[in-house]
Amino acid sequence: MTKITAIIPTLNEEIHIAAAIESVSFADEIIVIDSFSTDKTIEIAEKYNVKIIKRKFDDFSSQKNFAIEQAKNAWIYILDADERVTPGVKDEILKAVKKPNGFVGFYVRRTFYFCGRKVNYSGFQRDKVIRLFLKENCKYTGLVHEKIVAKGEIGFFKNKIDHFSYRNYDHYISKMNHYAAIRAKELHQKGKTVNIYHVMIKPAARFFIHYIIRLGFLDGFTGFLVAKTQAYGVLTRYIKLWLLNKGIKEN
Repeated sequence: MTKITAIIPTLNEEIHIAAAIESVSFADEIIVIDSFSTDKTIEIAEKYNVKIIKRKFDDFSSQKNFAIEQAKNAWIYILDADERVTPGVKDEILKAVKKPNGFVGFYVRRTFYFCGRKVNYSGFQRDKVIRLFLKENCKYTGLVHEKIVAKGEIGFFKNKIDHFSYRNYDHYISKMNHYAAIRAKELHQKGKTVNIYHVMIKPAARFFIHYIIRLGFLDGFTGFLVAKTQAYGVLTRYIKLWLLNKGIKEN
């Protein structure tokens, strides 16, 4: 019950994959589940003692749940390729699997970096995700911004992992477009419609929340960019939903 499988989902992560694998080198098994990368992600991963699975991407939950099913061990640690397990979190992971104290999973907080700069506010100061868990008690749900549904109590780690989510502004926009497309598909399947509130009020409210309420202004221009792009993501989501509802295909 103390062995760990680390799972790293990838798609064109040649910049991150080596450091990601090395940061979970303490795991007894490492699985890289790849959505058919076209860069050197797989070539780099093959240099390490990892199991590589190639699977066509449908949604984030399905991708991760599939990889979890392939794991040999009871404890799972999910690591996004742009995350790094810090020494403090590593120690907490190894202690937790030996003595979980009744917990079936653990939240870990993340230190967020935007274009190489640490973001202290903008809503990310409270960012937390379940990363370590028992596979028989936990399962992912949701097409985008997927969440763990756990049967049992979840604990907290004291230390933080590093999250290098966006390399540059273009990369940020690309990811927001990707998330918006998946979320729009989810809303379309639920029969949701679009009105002026969704394209005027919701984006503005998202900007206000991140820049003012979540103190993004304290992060200077970086905080402004984060808030602006979050608002853009909301607007794009509903534009894509409107197009889906009208049966209009994007190029």
